[in-house]
Amino acid sequence: MAQMTTSVEYGIHCLLWLVVADDTPLSSRDLAELQGISPSFLAKIFPKLEKAGIVHATGGVRGGYRLARAPEKISFLEIVDAIEGRKPLFDCQEIRGRCAVFGGKPPAWATGGVCSIHAVMLRAEKSMRDTLAAETLAGVAKSVGRKAPAAFPHDIRAWLEARVSKRGAARKRAAPS
Repeated sequence: MAQMTTSVEYGIHCLLWLVVADDTPLSSRDLAELQGISPSFLAKIFPKLEKAGIVHATGGVRGGYRLARAPEKISFLEIVDAIEGRKPLFDCQEIRGRCAVFGGKPPAWATGGVCSIHAVMLRAEKSMRDTLAAETLAGVAKSVGRKAPAAFPHDIRAWLEARVSKRGAARKRAAPS
């Protein structure tokens, strides 16, 4: 978790759309186009979310991704760890023993125990992980829902349903008679 990339941001937004979709599978292509990003970008994120048990994939014309669990049971920490992996916030290089004054042989007091700087970073990481663990997809979806006009979820569903219908019609036209 050295630095959260845009993959986390887009991944969370996609998961919020899955909350709005209310158990209707959504394709990664539709989710990408909904947000104006490359489908190949999301195609790298969703397998990670599936492996972590956050989403479930279904095949077929009306297939796609849906949440594998209730949004109340999915924490931001799980999402971040699924997408980014569990990386430390700070990678201590133990430079405290390299002071020129030590002449290549640092005294025990200089290198004993956990580095004081690393200790601060470990506390910061714990605080951040605790905060992310306390936030759920459902909580943020409710927050977003309070901001958006009441018709917005219906507009999103209509957009997505139109995409699925359009794909189904295109497949029927392409099928041999």
